[in-house]
Amino acid sequence: MKGKKDDRLRKVDFLPLVEEFYSIQGEGFHAGKPAYFIRLGGCDIGCKWCDSKFAWDSELHEKVETDLIIDHAKLSGTDSVVVTGGEPLMWNLDYLCKGLKEAGMMTFLETSGAYKLSGKWDWICLSPKKNMPPGEEICLIADELKIIVEDSSDFVWAEKYRKKVNKASHLFLQPEWSKYETIAPQIVEYVKNNRCWRISLQIHKFLHIP
Repeated sequence: MKGKKDDRLRKVDFLPLVEEFYSIQGEGFHAGKPAYFIRLGGCDIGCKWCDSKFAWDSELHEKVETDLIIDHAKLSGTDSVVVTGGEPLMWNLDYLCKGLKEAGMMTFLETSGAYKLSGKWDWICLSPKKNMPPGEEICLIADELKIIVEDSSDFVWAEKYRKKVNKASHLFLQPEWSKYETIAPQIVEYVKNNRCWRISLQIHKFLHIP
């Protein structure tokens, strides 16, 4: 697995850009705050409930010069950039982060942790997936652990990774969107009985914004 992860890192001068937009962070600790989003193509984790399957195949998306992506973020007037995917760590993000931080922007990462960490981040949201679990390194430095809950077995998964992340990590359980009506009440009861956890909701979907 380690060899595979290292081999998948790519050149930093171009990145497969799916979309970029200025919006409101919709999930987790920073929900409700404005941020500029950079969504990169490529993911081989294959979650059946993924709401960004359009980003999985990086070959379907234009390879955009990294400097141009940085310039677009600057022009947005933002002070915070969220890099997401797909799985953004399939690409070497050192240069992208360097440019964003030199422009005075804070850098936020949304990742499953399945690939080797690159880039310098002000905040790492780790959302581990069962079919490609994260490595120990990112668990130890993640600022936030966000578990997507589809059924009751995901509570066991959540507790497994609660024990792996550092004690300062903020812990969130988030209902899988298509199961929201049935799973949300279970999450509420779980959090009432396990008070280290908080509930994350995808508020951008309720607000009908990107």
